[in-house]
Amino acid sequence: MWKPRAFSVSLALLLLHSLFLALVSAQTKRSEWNTLSGSPPLVIAHGGFSGIFPDSSDAAYILATAVSVPNVALWCDVQLTKDRVGICLPNINLENSTYIASIFQNQSVNYLVNDVPTNGYFSVDYTLKDLSNVILSQGVYSRSPLFDGTGYVINTVEDVLKIVAPQTPGLWLNIQHDAFYTQHNLSMRSYVLSVSRKVHINYISSPEVGFLRSITKRFNPKITKLVLRFLNPDDTDPSTNQSYSSLLKNLTFIKTFASGIIVPKGYIWPIDASLYLQPHTSLVSDAHKAGLEVYASDFANDVMSSYNYSYDPLTEYLQFIDNGDFSVDGVLTDFPITPSAAIDCFAHQGTNATRRDNTLIISQFGASGDYPACTDKAYNKAITDGVDVLDCPVQFSKDGTPFCLNSIDLLESTTVAQTSFSDLALNIPQIKSGRGIFTFNLSWTDIKGLTPSILNPFSKYTLFRNPKNKNAGTLLTLSDFLSLTKNQTSLSGILIVIENAAYLAEKQQISVTDVVIEALRNAGYDKPGSQKVYIQSTNSSVLLKFKEKTKYELVYKIDETVGDAVKAAVEDIKTFASSVVISKDSVFPRNTGFLTTFTNIVPKLKAANLSVFVEIFNNEFVSQAWDYFSDPTVEINSYIQEAEIKGVITPFPKTASRYSRNKCLLGNKAPPYMQPVQAGSLLGTVNNQSLPPALAPLPPLTKAEVVESPLPSVDKLAPASSPAAGTKSPPGNAQPKVSVCLFLSSLAVFVASILLL
Repeated sequence: MWKPRAFSVSLALLLLHSLFLALVSAQTKRSEWNTLSGSPPLVIAHGGFSGIFPDSSDAAYILATAVSVPNVALWCDVQLTKDRVGICLPNINLENSTYIASIFQNQSVNYLVNDVPTNGYFSVDYTLKDLSNVILSQGVYSRSPLFDGTGYVINTVEDVLKIVAPQTPGLWLNIQHDAFYTQHNLSMRSYVLSVSRKVHINYISSPEVGFLRSITKRFNPKITKLVLRFLNPDDTDPSTNQSYSSLLKNLTFIKTFASGIIVPKGYIWPIDASLYLQPHTSLVSDAHKAGLEVYASDFANDVMSSYNYSYDPLTEYLQFIDNGDFSVDGVLTDFPITPSAAIDCFAHQGTNATRRDNTLIISQFGASGDYPACTDKAYNKAITDGVDVLDCPVQFSKDGTPFCLNSIDLLESTTVAQTSFSDLALNIPQIKSGRGIFTFNLSWTDIKGLTPSILNPFSKYTLFRNPKNKNAGTLLTLSDFLSLTKNQTSLSGILIVIENAAYLAEKQQISVTDVVIEALRNAGYDKPGSQKVYIQSTNSSVLLKFKEKTKYELVYKIDETVGDAVKAAVEDIKTFASSVVISKDSVFPRNTGFLTTFTNIVPKLKAANLSVFVEIFNNEFVSQAWDYFSDPTVEINSYIQEAEIKGVITPFPKTASRYSRNKCLLGNKAPPYMQPVQAGSLLGTVNNQSLPPALAPLPPLTKAEVVESPLPSVDKLAPASSPAAGTKSPPGNAQPKVSVCLFLSSLAVFVASILLL
């Protein structure tokens, strides 16, 4: 007979041993922490690693222990059964985190919970035996439900430490509804006192003052700390009838029965209605003066917080633990891997920290995750943030002025559609599908007068970038860009991106290669210097032209998603390029958001002595595979450590730059939170019946996709007019090559099948 617990435990143990390497830690003792004790902040794993697995499941607790600092505290929201057994479930209504309704159909009831009528299923109506076959579910619907079918069952408090043995993390019991259980003739106080004689409890929290005061004399604060949990400021503690905002004004009273407080993070760093940080409050310093520790709650990597963090959860944790003024004493999180890395690898680095990884950090349109693409604001922030190579995709105006912009279509990153130039929209199938307002139809004066607009690649998820600065900055000519970069000693190079060269030569009488070469010469880049010049294109014909006339580093971009490359294709690339750009999915393909395998494309290119750059490393969590735990640093680390790529292309260079300086880059001795993710391991823990259909292998790159006809010669061509407005555009690739082969349509099917969320 199938036994859910046996099945789930075996999978969890498999995860522990195969998903990550053996537990090691680079954690060091530090005296510079501004916590109350002077020790590093505590990482509290909310229901284990509940950001991936169902809250309080075997796998959630084991994964939390496996990838966190050694002293991680495992959080258990205690609910009491009818027969007085304490179980770990995140919500008093069992329907929110289990499939109880499918076992006890039509048996929901109505109870008052803190005077609020609540309909659902409650542990007070069931014995532990009744609940033995109830399966846990992922209670956050934006997270993957695939693990629900694995069969994780409800754990008792005593089970938690047995599950993670022989590891010995801390245990944190949260008693959220003592008053409710008292109404149902169950004593949470008696249970806590009883279980404390069976297992070592490090922390007990509750939002009810009365409950904590009733047990304070029964616990030694050096062994078990009591913590008052604050809810929303206007909520009321049922045991005192005081609001939490009122209780906060009497910290000396709280100190009489508790060692600390745990508060929603907004109590410490408020966020305004537009999601920007306000100045921090004095709560932490006030509490520390009263002798109380302060723990911050509500951390989750996959929930939008403040635009100040640029979608980087590591930045948020550092804001709470390493801001120069104070440090909270711990954080409660659904993703304990990230604060573990923040505490042990990134805190107290300073601005001049030693660089430990030399992978090139290449901008995508400057710091376009924070400012409109290719503006002075984006470029200057990228430099400040530590970019190595600053990029300029070269476009041309009607009067032949070369300038930097992410696309030849002004609709993508300016407000041109709201101007009188909107009637210039055209269909040009050779450039893109759909209508566009193209740069070569406006003068540079007209373009310079347009308002730039920040790119929002994940707006369909209502994730937007830095709205306060969505139209900030001005566009730069190529010569302005080169003047900006030439004297930047922090830059190791510049990347000039060239697309649509054949069309511009044939239809607009512009020799892109000659103009760019001349601009580089005028800026002094034709002479030896500290900065390299990289020329990138998806067109081999462009790179061959540069090879004829210059000695710049040539970078070939493969714009298809491929898992390998035939020998002839690689040999042909080597004749005109020294580096190759590929997509993330070409390295680690995804199926329903999970990594499936490590393809052969990177090893094949590296074997030919071609450097591999990978794009695009966005910070937004919806852009990442589940395996990276909604943490862009985990993703970057995996590509660098596992795939051994030579460059990351990102609109958020600050994240990559900080990664390159972290203290935990120790190779095989790196702690678990700085180990690369193993592709396919997380998906391998899913029950076979819940697995998505397997995807076909990615196709290889062929020689026919690389070889192109030479660029048209401008001086031999007659001028040609642009297509007339209203020309119908056939379906196809956004920027098809001038090539002897067609784009592989099966790749579009593959990409469409990937589910991010």
